[in-house]
Amino acid sequence: MSDIEDVFGNESAAAEEKPEEKPQAEDAESKSSVVTEQKEEIIPGETEKMITETIDEDGDVVEETTEVTRKTVKRTMKITETSSTTKTTTLTTPAKLYGKDLSEYDDVDVESLLAQLSPEEITILAKEVDPDDNFLPPNQRCSYECTKESTGPLNRKQLIEHINKQAIETPDQPEFEPFVQGTVRGKKWVPPPRDSRELEVEEQIAIDLGDEYEHALNDATQEEIIDLAAILGFHSMMNQDQYHASLLNKGQPVGTGWDGITKSTQQKLFPVDPPNSTDVEESIKRVKDDDNKLIDLNLNNIKNISDEKLEQLFNALPQNEHLEVLSLTNVGLTDKTALLLAEAIEKSKTLRVLNVETNFISPPVIVRLVQALLKCHTIEEFRASNQRSTVLGNKIEMEITDLVEKNPSLLRLGLHLEFNDARHRVAAHLQRNIDRIRVKRLNQRK
Repeated sequence: MSDIEDVFGNESAAAEEKPEEKPQAEDAESKSSVVTEQKEEIIPGETEKMITETIDEDGDVVEETTEVTRKTVKRTMKITETSSTTKTTTLTTPAKLYGKDLSEYDDVDVESLLAQLSPEEITILAKEVDPDDNFLPPNQRCSYECTKESTGPLNRKQLIEHINKQAIETPDQPEFEPFVQGTVRGKKWVPPPRDSRELEVEEQIAIDLGDEYEHALNDATQEEIIDLAAILGFHSMMNQDQYHASLLNKGQPVGTGWDGITKSTQQKLFPVDPPNSTDVEESIKRVKDDDNKLIDLNLNNIKNISDEKLEQLFNALPQNEHLEVLSLTNVGLTDKTALLLAEAIEKSKTLRVLNVETNFISPPVIVRLVQALLKCHTIEEFRASNQRSTVLGNKIEMEITDLVEKNPSLLRLGLHLEFNDARHRVAAHLQRNIDRIRVKRLNQRK
């Protein structure tokens, strides 16, 4: 047997002696087997002659010829790979609850068990289980159920009285250690000692005012020191009553010194303004008749003015030549009536002051009113703040600013402008109008 046959014979014997391995159910992998075949081919080669000369015992030279035949052995190896897939089964872990196996309850009919329960037992079971179902309403998922009857609408006074009664009737919690005045409980806090360097710095900061000033301050009374603090502007050293008393030289109030307790100042009560008793119909008639005594018409805070009456008033304004002041504050003026007012302003000849504050006018209609002032060169004051829209916006404010800068007769404008650019431009233009009119009147007097 050749060497190659010995090797293959050993491998086959080892394969026969090796026990078969059982596939594991946990691994699902693909295995491959390799089969190796070897073939040998002997190729006859060339024959070489080797001549060697040797000297025998007699001293003669003898030539020896050796023939060497070389053979080439060609080996071919063939490898065949075969793959096989092992099908494995994965065991699922049985469901458990508190360490107990629940597989024995798989075949139990839950509906039949629930049918055997009473309503009280079902209620108890529902309180213990929270169904994870978003489609159920919250009152069915909540375990709390209030069994009390409704007490009716809320009565705040009775509720406060009930709370106070319960607070009075509830006994106080007893103290384990009664309070004793002067007795320190626990560990008393002792401030750490201050550094000597800090004390030296405080001593160096001390200001020497001189003997004259120190003598004056030491001999000054408390009222004089408060007056001096008010003059120097030390508002944090005094209260409001002391400050105003020092400015008005009225003498310091009693009991409000350095050690006194400051009480809140009593508010001054002013009488309530009487309701506006102006007769609207009579005023409209006087405006139509151009009454020369009707110069100021005040209809402020009259709630029952209808749109028809306001329309009659605005239609009569262009023909009136004596009315100078018209106040329509808080009368429920809307965009519809405000547009009629804008048309009346353009035709007015004597109106100087127009006040339409605290109404329901939108920002675009306010722009329309300011635009109407360009055609009425007699109006000097226009007020339209506190409307339905508190913020006009940048676009509306810029439009109002451009219209105001084109108006040479407007002196005062009552509008809340949010942007600084608009406020500054309007204020500068109104100031130029005032200066121009003042110079014109001075020239007329001369």
